[in-house]
Formats: sequence, structure tokens, C-alpha cells
Amino acid sequence: MSERKFRYVGTRPIRHDGVDKVTGRALYGADFSLPGMLHGAVLRSPHAHARIVSIDTRRAEEMEGVEAVLTGADLPELDARSMPGTDGRISVRDLGHNCIARDRVLYHGHAVAAVAATRLEIAREALGRIDVVYERLEPVLSLERALEPDAPVLHEHLPGRARGLQDAPGNVAGRVAFKQGDLEQGFAEAEVVLEREFSTEMVHQGYIEPHACVARVGEDGQVVLWLTTQGPFIARTYCANVLGIEPGRIKVIPSEIGGGFGGKTTVYQEPLAIELARRAGRPVKMVMSREEVFRATGPTSGTRIQVKLGARRDGRLVAASSRMYYEAGAYPGSPAGPGALAALGSYRIPNFQVEAFDVVLNKPKVNAYRAPGAPMSTFATESLMDDLARELELDPIELRLKNASREGDRAPYGPTYGPIGLVDALEAVRAHPHYRAPLEHGSPDEPLRRGRGVAAGFWFNAGMQSSADVSLHADGSAVVSTGNPDIGGSRASLALMVAEELGIPVERVRPTVSDTDSVGYTDGTGGSRVTFATGLAAIRAAQDVIGQLRERAARIWGVEPDAVGWEEGSAVPLDGAKADCEPLPIAELARQMAATGGPVVGRASLSAPAAGPSFTAHLCDLEVDCDTGRSRVVRYTAVQDAGRAVHPAYVEGQIQGGAAQGIGWALNEEYVYDPSGEMANPGFLDYRMPVASDLPMIDAVIVEVPNPTHPYGVRGVGETPIVVPLAAVANAMRDATGVRFDSLPLSPPRVLEGLERSAGEGV
Repeated sequence: MSERKFRYVGTRPIRHDGVDKVTGRALYGADFSLPGMLHGAVLRSPHAHARIVSIDTRRAEEMEGVEAVLTGADLPELDARSMPGTDGRISVRDLGHNCIARDRVLYHGHAVAAVAATRLEIAREALGRIDVVYERLEPVLSLERALEPDAPVLHEHLPGRARGLQDAPGNVAGRVAFKQGDLEQGFAEAEVVLEREFSTEMVHQGYIEPHACVARVGEDGQVVLWLTTQGPFIARTYCANVLGIEPGRIKVIPSEIGGGFGGKTTVYQEPLAIELARRAGRPVKMVMSREEVFRATGPTSGTRIQVKLGARRDGRLVAASSRMYYEAGAYPGSPAGPGALAALGSYRIPNFQVEAFDVVLNKPKVNAYRAPGAPMSTFATESLMDDLARELELDPIELRLKNASREGDRAPYGPTYGPIGLVDALEAVRAHPHYRAPLEHGSPDEPLRRGRGVAAGFWFNAGMQSSADVSLHADGSAVVSTGNPDIGGSRASLALMVAEELGIPVERVRPTVSDTDSVGYTDGTGGSRVTFATGLAAIRAAQDVIGQLRERAARIWGVEPDAVGWEEGSAVPLDGAKADCEPLPIAELARQMAATGGPVVGRASLSAPAAGPSFTAHLCDLEVDCDTGRSRVVRYTAVQDAGRAVHPAYVEGQIQGGAAQGIGWALNEEYVYDPSGEMANPGFLDYRMPVASDLPMIDAVIVEVPNPTHPYGVRGVGETPIVVPLAAVANAMRDATGVRFDSLPLSPPRVLEGLERSAGEGV
């Protein structure tokens, strides 16, 4: 790709939505209300696994102020066909049953009934008057139990059984596998072989804004749904399929979004709100409590991962295997597939095999969480890479550089890499002052010790479908409209790209997030795809505007359109045009729109290719108190290939945010369950997410290796930064203590237990 000079791309303008957000004018999901609105509440199961014998709603229906009551029996029967757009990963039946149970409840907090009333207090009281008789069943609460031959089977007809897994345990829903070379021969040739099992626990995305929606159903059956979501078109499709209505009868209006990180890419209470509104003939608002968010929405999987690496004495990897089990929760659909793709994707390995299993158990159905599945598989691989470096007495960066994937290498999952930035990222870490800074490890006799850890990884990024409109105003300014809620700076990046194409200041481009009736179909905000794919649509829409403006200029000058060019925001005559033609700025062309053909609106829709993988390398310094087990990260550096940083400040923010979430995941976060399957820590007091005072300043370093599949060289950046912190933190803990902890989180009790165990073993 030839180097393009940019005027606006790569600058750091003030964010377009900043004033509304800092002044409180921005409207989030729970901020919206309608006249005559009712309030909805959900009755949830007190059991992790039980058969619903009967539900009696009569006492609730008789309450004054109760306008509608709903159970699973009131919704359409659903079949097992695949939900559109999910490549078979999600069935309509599973999605609908997760929204509200039918014959069985499959996790503590599973929705059983819903009520709409004139006041929220009345709705909640009515829930207590719904009589449900349960027949309790044994809950399956761990991967180990789920895989045992005598474990209760959650679903009799799992999709995995149709994929050649007839001999698999009953709770295995699917398998992803790929291999290359001769694994047995590769390990036979290896001079050093290391093998270990790692585990992580279920964790939540931790978005601050809870799920919220308002549904209205008109007399003509048309539905309008206001909600906080990462994908208004996804919400429309899911609600339509669960309720058995046509998608075109639902209009979804997205609010501002107070965090999602993948967790707001599905529906939970939205179909219930629509059906309650239809029954009551009045709008219905539903807002989850924090406890409901933890108990009844989609965290990410807990995992058990077995990794084996074989290498020569010079550090060259010759063989690797990874066998992974991912918790899907109550219904199939864990991120086992993406986890498998990420497990070995950073390295050249001639002989390998990767297997990943999707396993159901009695916990909430998991959902996406920023680079779904990759942090766990990378934690396992990079921890063993750290051990290999120690075994071979090699610098950890040097070991990774010896084996790093480069342009022209074939990725373990099939494609050949184009230009990629892994080597650049590793070299940047090695050259960083942080890597060369002395580290006080502390004396073995002192409780406070410090360690340093390195890890590398990647995320493959997505393309998918996007649409964009660019409209020109009479003053020469523009608006770019898309269907992607902004969860990480896409308003600014889209405005910058449109400004670059049109040649006008970015402040004169207003980005808007449109509803499903106002812009073409657009896949959700996720997969690190928006700046890449929707940005590509915005560029093409802006180019459509330029094409129309060139035609208007040709008309004004009396020349052919081919004799008109576009430079720095003006139509200019090309060779062969009239010599006396002066450039026509965009503002002048806009002023003459009515006289030259009417409004100028550019449009583009596309299905973009994959956005090009993004590689990263992180460096972590950790301090641990060996008397208490408490640890904290004291210095952190994250280097990432962004392809092209359209808005560098936002890219840095994405890198810092992903690192912060990964540090919390590594040190403290986990779902804690009691033996009955009830989550014991469904709130931010006990579910220990890091706050600002828990973290150091995170140094974000941007590497730019342009992506040839995008005209500006853009790669997705939002997910890659969370892929490696788990491993970087764990490797720093190993450096500080001399103990390899193979289970996360590294909470004080777990650290103390590991230190005591290693002392007893003489490690």
C-alpha cells in the first residue's frame, strides 16, 4: 500500500458526543419514558435446575394496578432452526427459552414470569403472588461434572450430536478442531516438552449501565422498541423470531450505551416487554437491577485448558497441542471457536492440533465479552511459553521473536497472513524503557516481592455487513448516519474518515446513530468491526457525494464530469476543462444544490471482508505481599498494531480499557457459586472489579502496520488489548514468587494457598 498523506485522519479532535455526555444531556436506556407507561418486572427461578410443575398467576392478575401477566406458555412454540445471522451458533428455541423458561429452569435467575403494572412497586409485589411449583433436579455446576458419563443431561438433542459427536458426553454441545503436520512426530523431535492444565472462572463484562428498554405496540401491530444495545438490527431480528412476528413490524431505536463489551449483543427482557405491551395496550418499561444483570445475563465462560509445547534447544517450536473446554452456560454457544483460533495464532508451529469443546451446564447462558474466548486460550499458551523461556534460559521476548508469525505465514486456522505487526510490537516492547528498567524482586525473606511478565497475542477481527448515508447540508457541512451504536469512539472515527474524503474540517461532519427504519441493515457493534467495515461504508458514501458534486460542478461549468476532479474540499478542473473555471468549494456547491439537481445524499452498503488480524504485546510489573496474598500491578505497558490509528486518543483509550479489564480478570474477578448453584457475589461490592485507584497509569504504544484490505490501512483495535493481560499478569506473578499459578483469578486466598503448597513441596 502506498503511503497516503492524511489531513484529518490521525488527529485528535474533541469527541462529537462529549458535551452531551459531560453535561448529562445524553439519554441512556433507562432515561426514556412515554405517557401512560407501565413498569415491568420479572420473576426469576430460585433454583439452578428444576422442572416447572405448575405456574398459577391468578393472584397476581387480580391485583389493582396489574395490567398484564406473562409466562412462557403465552409465547409461541419455538423450533430449533438457527437464528438468522448466527451461522448455526444460536437456535431460535434456545434464545426464546433463555428469555423465559418453558418446562424447566436451567440456572438460578432464569426468567419464569413477567408482570406489567402501573408502578414498579406493584409489579414487584405481584411477582410474589405468582405461585410456582418446582421439582428440583441436580444442578451441573462444573465442567468436570458436566463431562462425567452419569451427569444429568441438560438437553436431549444438542447440536453437537449432529456433528459427529455421538460418543461425546451428553453435555458437549459442539467441537471445533484443526491440525497441521504430524503431531506425534513433532513431539518426538522436540528436545524440550512442557505440558500443563490451566483454568479460569466465569466473569462478567461489568458494564455500568444495566439492560433497559421501553416497548410500545400500536393498534396496527407495529412495534417500537427503545433500548440500550450494541446492535439494533440484531435486537430486531431476535425479538421478531422469539415472538413469531415479521422483523419489518419492529422499529428499534438505540439509546446511548453505558458499556457493553459484547454483553449487549443479544436480548433478554425485550421480547417480554413487547408482549406485555401488546397485552396491556400501553407502553412497558423494563430495567434490570444490578443483581439481575449478574444472575441473568451473559458473562463469559469458565474454562479448563490443557496445553503442550515442544521445542528445540534453540527455542524453535516444533509441536503444540491445546485441548480446551468452555462453559456455555444453560444453552449451547460458548466462544470455544474464537478461543481455538486465538490459541496458537501468534506463532509458526509446523505440527499442531487444537480442539475446543462447547459444554452446557446450569449457569447463565454466556455471551460475548471483548475478544470472546481468546483471553483464556492465550493465558494458557503464553503461560507455558513463559515456562519454556525459563527452561531454555532465553529472554521471553527473544523466544517469541524466534517463533513469531510474519507476513506470508499461514495462520493455524487456515488463511495466509498479510502484513501484520507482531514482530513490530515485540520489538517495541523490547525497546521500551519499561523493559530495560531495573526491577527490585525483593528478598526471599521479605513479604513484598516484584515480578515482571510478558505476553503476546492477537485477535482476528471481523468485517460483516454495514451501511452508511452521508447527507450534505446547505452550508457545506455534512452528516454521516450509520446503524452502529458508539461503544468505543466510532462517531469520531467515522466523522474523521468522511472529513478526509470530503476535504472539510471534522468539526463540520456530524455523526449520528440511526434507528432500524432510517438506515440500511448493519451488523452489530462488536468484533472490532465498526471503524473498519462501517468506516469503509462511510468512505464509499462520501465518495458517492463527491461523485454527485463533480457532476454538479460539470453542469455549472458546461463540461463533461470526467473533466472535473476533487481536491481539498473543492471541485477542480482537470486537463481539457475550460481554462477559466475556478475551483468550486463544497460550500458553494451546497448552496446551489436546489438549482443543480436537489439534495445530495451519498449511500453505501457492503459486506466487508475480515478486518485483518491485530497483534499485541504487553509488559506487566506486579507487586505481591506474600504474607497476605494481596497483589497489585505497579507498571503496565501495552503495545498494539492498529493498522492506522484514525483517532489516536481513542485507540489509546481502547488499549488502556482492555488492559484494565484484563488486569481485573486476572487478579480478582470471578463468579462464585454455592453448592446449590446460586451466585454468591451478584453485585459490585463482592464482584471485585478494579477501580482507578487499583491501577497504575497504563502506557499505550501504537504500532502502525497498514492493513491492505482497507483504503486507510485500518484494523480493528477494540478487542485485541484484553487478549493478553491475563497471561502477562500471571507471568509477572510467576516471576515474583517462583510459583506457576495455573488458575485465575490470582485472588489473595488463591495466592496464599499456592505459596503454602509450593513451600510444602519445596518448590
